[in-house]
Amino acid sequence: MYTFVVIVHLIVCLFLIFIILIQSSKGAEMGAAFGGSTQTLFGSRGAATFINKLTTTSAILFMLTSLSLAILSVNRGSVISGKTPVQQTAPQAPLTGTTPGPVTGQPAAGSDVPAPPQPPSQAK
Repeated sequence: MYTFVVIVHLIVCLFLIFIILIQSSKGAEMGAAFGGSTQTLFGSRGAATFINKLTTTSAILFMLTSLSLAILSVNRGSVISGKTPVQQTAPQAPLTGTTPGPVTGQPAAGSDVPAPPQPPSQAK
């Protein structure tokens, strides 16, 4: 769904740019751009109305696809990996006045740190 909305959004973006660039400024003749010398390319008043409606429609589509992409990216999580980033915690500082224990996780002899609880032994 996300990829489809991105593709539609890009097409609407390019179309909107094209429509805005081909619009004539005040007093410029639309028919002269295509080789004619009169303003009757789309009818007597048809060019302004047709292009204005086309511009309005493509602008509305652009806004809707932008809003849809914003909503879909929130539900999607991280854009880079597609997964929610892992929360990292800072390592805890050692207690002052204690010495580190051996590799087994037991505190050193004479340490102020109590020993961690041992799992209950299962006798058979």
